[in-house]
Amino acid sequence: MRSDEIKKGPERAPHRALLKSLGLTDQDLTKPFIGIANSYTTIVPGHIHLQTLGQIVKEGIIQAGGTPFEFNTIAICDGIAMGHEGMRYSLPSRELIADSVELMMQAHRLDGMVLISDCDKITPGMLMAAARLNVPTIALTGGPMASGIFEGKKVGVNNVFEAVGKVFAGKMTVEESAALENVACPGCGSCNGMFTANTMACMTEALGMSFPYCATALANGALKQRIAKETGRKIVELVNKDVKPLQILTQEAFENAVAVDMALGGSTNTVLHLSAIAREAEIKLDLVKYDEIGRKVPHLCNMVPSGPYDMEALGLAGGLPALMKELNPFIHPDALTVTTKTVGENIAQAQVTDSEVIRPLSNPVHKEGGIAILRGNLAPKGAVVKAVAIAPSILRHQGPAKVYDSEREAEEAMKRKEVEAGDVVVIRYEGPKGGPGMPEMLIPTATIAGMGLSESVALITDGRFSGATRGPCIGHVAPEAFEGGPIAAIKDGDVITIDIPNRVLRVELSEQELKKRLAAWKPRKPKIMKGYLSRYAPT
Repeated sequence: MRSDEIKKGPERAPHRALLKSLGLTDQDLTKPFIGIANSYTTIVPGHIHLQTLGQIVKEGIIQAGGTPFEFNTIAICDGIAMGHEGMRYSLPSRELIADSVELMMQAHRLDGMVLISDCDKITPGMLMAAARLNVPTIALTGGPMASGIFEGKKVGVNNVFEAVGKVFAGKMTVEESAALENVACPGCGSCNGMFTANTMACMTEALGMSFPYCATALANGALKQRIAKETGRKIVELVNKDVKPLQILTQEAFENAVAVDMALGGSTNTVLHLSAIAREAEIKLDLVKYDEIGRKVPHLCNMVPSGPYDMEALGLAGGLPALMKELNPFIHPDALTVTTKTVGENIAQAQVTDSEVIRPLSNPVHKEGGIAILRGNLAPKGAVVKAVAIAPSILRHQGPAKVYDSEREAEEAMKRKEVEAGDVVVIRYEGPKGGPGMPEMLIPTATIAGMGLSESVALITDGRFSGATRGPCIGHVAPEAFEGGPIAAIKDGDVITIDIPNRVLRVELSEQELKKRLAAWKPRKPKIMKGYLSRYAPT
């Protein structure tokens, strides 16, 4: 075992002395050492309960004959970071999380690990570390919060963001908005819909890195605690059998995850995160694969924010195992999972208990999957859109550009009611380098929705959109403006064509005119030149 490097032999007496200072006995030192990477913090709703889950995991490890050691990583709440400078730090935190897990595991030579996480960047960051380290690992995602109830309807944080636009448009009073905010988030857990946090929890389960039903088990429920206990027990078995992540994170596993993503209509951010995890696992997962699978796999679950069903409803309908069983023609059932069983074995007894929440293949919500990859002279390297969150009337759209060089500029323009039906709002210089940090933009999209313009106004950005976004919102436009991509050449009034069924994103300019404008373009200085984000600035 790896931990023998710090506990066996006469030359390791100093190491054993330090370990015994923790209260460990000689018997404890003979057992597998299991690391528990926990992103517990008291400022993030999806993480405030993870300390409790960590204790339950420890109990499971001890029962199975292991010695647990818990350490922490950071966690940023995208909802709290949204709409100000803090959002620039969200995506870059993913790499810091991966690095911190690597550092702790490598320095202390632990034999296996449990990853306890929730929320957007933490789960993928930890999975990146798992692929990089390739020591026996199980992920335990913290689970969704229950929905709130407002005026007899289920609500969540996305409704509060959209309320901002309703207040601007005179469709809701400030007092009504305050009443909504008091009930929208009734307790701990990741936000209630198929936003990025819950999409990544589903991807973790679909990859085979967490236990069946883990993604949909509510944060404050007994099922989550039972899964936590079993996770602790199982990780000791994985160490003893030497079952490692790279046996699980195969090409087939990633294709399974993308298929599930398409059926769920998940967040566009999965394109960033699954690709990053795949790179660590040395698996090729490019945009072509997303489009290939998305053309074949139908959208089966009409989830919040574009549909009526929350995560609790998905769990009650049979969870991910029932969905994957329905997707059987499109998945690889022989893929190995952390249960030491295959996907096919895990889902054999699963059943769909509500065919409105998990539709059959014969009656999908949409014939194609949730995410589409667009290309054209405005996005030569591609752009990403959640196609199933768009009204059919605006799947094809052509309109004049209204161009803003930052999210803040766009928000101010919306407050002044400068954006009108038919417009294509372009928000640029918000990419990985231009942002820097590729901030997520929910406030502009939610404001548009709240103003009642989500079926008549499109948004395009080289940044990215929240998983809570709905409407024709196209992100990840590449190359980004900061690198002189075509989006940098757009001017107010230019006509932009969006054709999602045909995967086209184009500005109606001649090739000669576009080249002329780009030749005249001048690079900008980075917005931030010091601190953590300065590493995104070009050298």
